[in-house]
Amino acid sequence: MMKDDPRKGPFRRANQDIDAARKVPDTPQARSSAYRLAFADPEFLLREELRPVRLQLELLKPELELDARGIRSTVVLFGGARIPAPEAADKARSAGLRDMSRYYDEARRFAQLITERSVATDCTENVIVTGGGPGVMEAGNRGAAEAGGCSIGLNIVLPHEQVPNAYVTPELCFNFHYFGIRKMHFLLRAKAIAVFPGGFGTLDELFESLTLIQTGRMEQVPVLLFGQAFWRNVVNWDALAEAGTISPDDLSLFRFVETADEALAVIDGWTLTGKRGTIPGR
Repeated sequence: MMKDDPRKGPFRRANQDIDAARKVPDTPQARSSAYRLAFADPEFLLREELRPVRLQLELLKPELELDARGIRSTVVLFGGARIPAPEAADKARSAGLRDMSRYYDEARRFAQLITERSVATDCTENVIVTGGGPGVMEAGNRGAAEAGGCSIGLNIVLPHEQVPNAYVTPELCFNFHYFGIRKMHFLLRAKAIAVFPGGFGTLDELFESLTLIQTGRMEQVPVLLFGQAFWRNVVNWDALAEAGTISPDDLSLFRFVETADEALAVIDGWTLTGKRGTIPGR
């Protein structure tokens, strides 16, 4: 919960008027929706014309909470909700998903290694952030919890596959309606982006990140693609460069890795040279 603003000033607080409004006599006038305080009227806030206000609220709520906790930087972990933990691999819906359970372990270990460093800063730097759901997201939050640190979950309301996992730090478990605002929060504090195999959502998050970096709208950070065989199979990266739809230099915006230790070595060896930068070993 957000704490009361110490800059209270002389004016009556909004929450005091919400309480007072509940105590008025039960009359037709008091029961009318028109009488409700605007900021305490869900039907009003959900009107089509209020969408800009709702967008602003979704931007502000996590930002204020993270600022209040002093969280300055994050390490982002993207990946498929359907990838099972090894202990649950036998129940996976396909042989391919069973085979990919190893990425759950790598995501878990990667988050552990990053969070061990985060703990040394009182969980203000390099805090793991995931989509807050199952699969690879759960592995990331789980690894952070096992390292004794905090982690962020940015959930979104979906028909399926999106219930907060049990390892997100409860005070840092947010929920979103707007995909766009959620994706902004993934990247606002990002110092590195680790992307594990996944589906449409993971691909969307990956290409949004690469586009922002490619166009200079975001500072270049390490983008680590776990599982070279998977990523080369689902995306013909070289064909994009050969066709001229991307520059050959754009292939240096990301790096394939297989293990958490390899990913950490890339992050530790990260250097920037000029505007675009390079990733060691690419």
